[in-house]
Amino acid sequence: MLLVVDVGNTNITIGIFNKDKLIGTVRMTTKAQRTSDEFGVDLISMVEGQGLKIEDISHVILASVVPDVMHSLGSAFIKYFNKKPFVVSAGTKTGIRIATENPKQVGPDRIVDAVAAYVLHGGPVIVVDFGTATTYDLVGPKGTFEAAITAPGIRTSAKAMWAEAAMLPAIELKKPESILARETITSMQAGIVYGQIGQTEYIINQMKIESGYENVKVVATGGLGSIIYKETECIDVYDSQLTLKGLKIIFDKNHK
Repeated sequence: MLLVVDVGNTNITIGIFNKDKLIGTVRMTTKAQRTSDEFGVDLISMVEGQGLKIEDISHVILASVVPDVMHSLGSAFIKYFNKKPFVVSAGTKTGIRIATENPKQVGPDRIVDAVAAYVLHGGPVIVVDFGTATTYDLVGPKGTFEAAITAPGIRTSAKAMWAEAAMLPAIELKKPESILARETITSMQAGIVYGQIGQTEYIINQMKIESGYENVKVVATGGLGSIIYKETECIDVYDSQLTLKGLKIIFDKNHK
């Protein structure tokens, strides 16, 4: 079985594939202070919680945007699973070509999402990831990563607002019944959620205009994307497991 690991700024998401079927997913918070032993104990617990044994894991592939956790996390897989993880990096064979000014600056998470969206849905395709940052990436009809837009994430924007404004409380992120709010909490929810919907629609529309890809498919992922995609017609597909599927696709391309 294949263990796929997506190390994000907020969470580490782990998926387990039995051949082509994703049979389980788990999450842990991303903490740079964890030792390899702490990672190892948590990882073993998660795998066994899926009814599996360590020996069932034959390979590990990992993509990370948090360099500080890589030494401890990689050491945990070597020490506790006896597996050296395959790490997605700038030189990894992915099946898409990065055509930006500095390809090495494109985050591995964005590459993985782009690969999954292109393989599963074809091109041209716009990939929107609602994570710590909200990212918009354009893959052309021949599998070329052509452009990338980065904006503050929904939760990141919300935290900045209540951290900097003393009178504003921390709130649950959800769409209120109406944009015409009558008190503080729903007024914040309206501004955050409807503001993100408006940003999403404007950026995607502008990407279509400037790229000339009028019929481009739009694929979204990321935890908070589940709130946004239901409220706009500009997103064609929402896939919460897009990154994990992309890791599996890249692993297959490199281990035939």
